Amino acid sequence: MDDEGPERLDERVADGFVAGADDCVETVYRHWRPLVHALARRALGDEREAEDVTQQVFLAAWRGRHGYRPGPGGLGAWLTGITRHKVADALRARSRRAEAAAAARACHDLASYPGTAARPEPEPERVVDRVLVLGELARLPSAQQRVMRLAFYGDLTQSQIADRTGLPLGTVKSHMRRALHGLRRSLEPRPPPARR
Repeated sequence: MDDEGPERLDERVADGFVAGADDCVETVYRHWRPLVHALARRALGDEREAEDVTQQVFLAAWRGRHGYRPGPGGLGAWLTGITRHKVADALRARSRRAEAAAAARACHDLASYPGTAARPEPEPERVVDRVLVLGELARLPSAQQRVMRLAFYGDLTQSQIADRTGLPLGTVKSHMRRALHGLRRSLEPRPPPARR
């Protein structure tokens, strides 16, 4: 192997990696890990997340190795592409965690919302649904949010909401109708994207 040029050596390592040869897998990991980790660290700004993404990249490469097709940039370009996808996944997961944390805080804050009755802790399988609903509720205009929170978390009737808020009963009804329509539209299951 010493007499081979770098391109031929890279091809042999890539071929061995695709075939699952232990020495080639180790060579690929040792050679490309620093680049993959640096890309993830730069994009995520967090050492632990970068390490997780690095592991995910090499696991995905191992699982998808039979789909590797040599092209410009070779194995390094292929691994860089996988890294971009895994970084994007990590950023989406980070965003979902932040939304869930905000919704959980909002859920906790509901206990102190005027007029809300104390409720038992929700069942674990319903927590995700509740977080989704709270996230969508937070996107409603503030007047609609207030009416919905008093109705569902305060267990108040529309007349009681009108008395408490000083809003006309018709306004309370229209806020509730618009809010329910908006929530229904945003929480409807969407069909999967069409395959091309």
